[in-house]
Amino acid sequence: MKSDRLLSILLLLQTRGLVPATELAERLEVSVRTIYRDIEALSASGVPVYAERGRHGGIALLPGFRTDVTGLTADEARALFVLAAEGAHAALGLDEALGSALRKVMAALPAPHRPAAELTSRRILVDPVRWMSGPRPAVDVAELHEAVFADRRLRLDYRHSGTSTPRTYTVDPYGLVVKAGVWYLVADRDGVPRLFRADRVRRADLADEPVVRRPGVELADLWDELRRQVEERPGRVRLRVRVHRSRLDLFVRLHAGALTAEPQPEGKEDWLRAELAVDSVEWARSLLSFGPNVEVLSPPEARDVLARHAAAVVALYGQAGAP
Repeated sequence: MKSDRLLSILLLLQTRGLVPATELAERLEVSVRTIYRDIEALSASGVPVYAERGRHGGIALLPGFRTDVTGLTADEARALFVLAAEGAHAALGLDEALGSALRKVMAALPAPHRPAAELTSRRILVDPVRWMSGPRPAVDVAELHEAVFADRRLRLDYRHSGTSTPRTYTVDPYGLVVKAGVWYLVADRDGVPRLFRADRVRRADLADEPVVRRPGVELADLWDELRRQVEERPGRVRLRVRVHRSRLDLFVRLHAGALTAEPQPEGKEDWLRAELAVDSVEWARSLLSFGPNVEVLSPPEARDVLARHAAAVVALYGQAGAP
């Protein structure tokens, strides 16, 4: 509706300042001509809005102008109270600020919408942590949070997976992303986008030099690129396995990221075949937890890994007279 679009334009200008008409059109999914018509409508209604032409021009409100907008719809009010990942606010040191903000929003809501908003906060809970993900070490995300807003380069002592000694990098941070309860720093290292897990950062210090970010590159763009690289990275080893139907749901839940396709029934009843793309044959050790309900069919090197570790387990628990 036009009234919703006018309100959206007003809020964007109030929070962003000078905004190009093309950006407004893209965000609101209308033409630039429609945006200019909306600006004329806002001006006619008494809103002091104006357009600046030129390469660095755009649309803006007169300095000092602000308006209090409290006309939230019922669905908008409920959406504000479905707060994903309360842990994310705690990690950033923003729990108290969040509670204060919600109290202010509640006070500003139209009276008919307050009960629904309050009930939503009691009936909907989002927990971002995956099942059986194991305990995670404490992460001082607040320090990284301050760093990404300082617009300065960051020196990291960072421990890579599988190593015990951290390495030191100087990076240009774009921001933080939390995915399934895990925090990541997105930053350029020597002009190349990289992901750094926050729980592997041993030390983070602000450098004296200002941050150097590539023009026009935003955090969301980098995250999309890096996420696809991780998800589409081909495994170096293909494991072919068969899984008993009684453990299929657990198997898929734990190893969905490695499966190359949906498991398919095989000739034997209650068994399905699957293929996993993994980094090395040693990865097959993780399948020992399924006991006889998962069998690795190939490659032979993976079967050798399982046989070797299974024999070690038998030797450990099969010793006569062991306590």
